[in-house]
Amino acid sequence: MILIDLLKKIESGGISAEKAAKSIAGMYERDLGFARIDLDRHKRCGLPEVIYCPGKNGFQIANIMTAMRKSGQNILATRASPEQYKIVRKKHRKALYNEHAKTITLVQKKTSRRCGQIAIICAGTSDIPVAEEAAVTAEFMGVKVARIYDAGVAGLHRIFKHLPELRRSKALVVVAGMEGALPSVVGGLLDRPIIAVPTSVGYGTNLKGFTPLLAMLNSCVPGITVVNIDNGFSAGVAAAMIAKEGTK
Repeated sequence: MILIDLLKKIESGGISAEKAAKSIAGMYERDLGFARIDLDRHKRCGLPEVIYCPGKNGFQIANIMTAMRKSGQNILATRASPEQYKIVRKKHRKALYNEHAKTITLVQKKTSRRCGQIAIICAGTSDIPVAEEAAVTAEFMGVKVARIYDAGVAGLHRIFKHLPELRRSKALVVVAGMEGALPSVVGGLLDRPIIAVPTSVGYGTNLKGFTPLLAMLNSCVPGITVVNIDNGFSAGVAAAMIAKEGTK
């Protein structure tokens, strides 16, 4: 029920003030006991509340998705395990799982067109899971994504042939582990906003992503923004917001 219909029912005496208050509260939040679902976030922030799966069981995730489905929202869940997805799919048959990104998506309202383009570049094949999380997130937000994978600085020639595609992109997400040099290299070739994502990929002194994090924060290339270790989701959101802003 939309707000104007509810107000008309109050005006005509078709609903009590107490029931109306409960209905209004239910438009913005759904309390499941173990979770309180923000149903108004997509209007405020342009993206529905996203389900972070670690620490939740499959039944909790499925119930959160049910509440979001009833409000007509598209659904994205991140860091989901195959076991969690099996439980979710029993209740939500149209939910899709990306095994690389570890995401579950359920789209109820398809966007009429993709607004803007971003590019996701990752240094090595081992960085693909984080890169895919960024890509799935941006596509969920209605943005076209160009994927350029295994293009690290150890074989710098691999990035040059993609420069035309990168120049068509409004923003770039650059994902790298090891020493984290790729964002600086890309930033020296292109005049685009860069969101750098350090990954926990690497040998001992990678320190589970702390080494590339510091390297990216200390880059001498202007225009590079850095997100947290392995946080492809936040990078995808930031890049999509830049791309969509440029098309308004």
